[in-house]
Amino acid sequence: MVRSTMNDNPTDDQDERASFGFTEVPVDQKASLVGEVFSSVAGRYDLMNDLMSAGIHRLWKDRFVSALRPRPGERVLDLAGGTGDIAHRILKRTGGRAAVTLCDINPAMVEAGRDRLIDKGVMTGIDWTVGDAETLPFPDCSFDAATIAFGIRNVTRIPKALADIRRVLRPGGRFFCLEFSNVREALKPAYDLYSFQVLPRVGKVVAGDEDSYRYLAESIRQFPDRETFAGMISDAGFRRVSHEALSQGIAAIHRGWRI
Repeated sequence: MVRSTMNDNPTDDQDERASFGFTEVPVDQKASLVGEVFSSVAGRYDLMNDLMSAGIHRLWKDRFVSALRPRPGERVLDLAGGTGDIAHRILKRTGGRAAVTLCDINPAMVEAGRDRLIDKGVMTGIDWTVGDAETLPFPDCSFDAATIAFGIRNVTRIPKALADIRRVLRPGGRFFCLEFSNVREALKPAYDLYSFQVLPRVGKVVAGDEDSYRYLAESIRQFPDRETFAGMISDAGFRRVSHEALSQGIAAIHRGWRI
């Protein structure tokens, strides 16, 4: 049974706008629109990740968890955990002796991830939760570390989410974020061609959904560059903030500590 802890309180900010790819939408609509995207692609999400990155996303995730250095006995919150890639790596690295809470706003992604790991024989060690990164359903100072991989750019109010992530971390707790980033200038023409011409067509053929993969490409372009996002992490109260570019800047690891 997947535990739902969504906050259903209505908002009164219908006039506020948020980016949904290259489109501006009312801020109270973005979460549902993003939800439709991931509900649509949940069944083919892992296959598309392999096709989109030629499997390189696996190396990025390996590097991400290696940099996190999870330790046995730690409580780790994996946000936007999707189909369980990061949570599974944390368990393997700690010999199954970390307690991982996977929290994702999309029930279809949580169901797909849980079923996928059960098929791999992973029956314990992960608490599967549906919840919103902006209003996390956990007490203050609950976790030793928090991760989010390829999910922060889909959050409606990123500063609010960063502040709430800091809230649920214990003093000394660390925040690690893996996200697409700004590629080197020389790579931009080829990267843009692939993102806006090739990727949506592959999505149409493999996942039966061209529009969702066009949105994903657009959302990457709308996300702040490494320096700007690092500033946002600092503004949320994290210290010792740093970032590391991967694969010529296609992705990046961001780090921050709650001191």
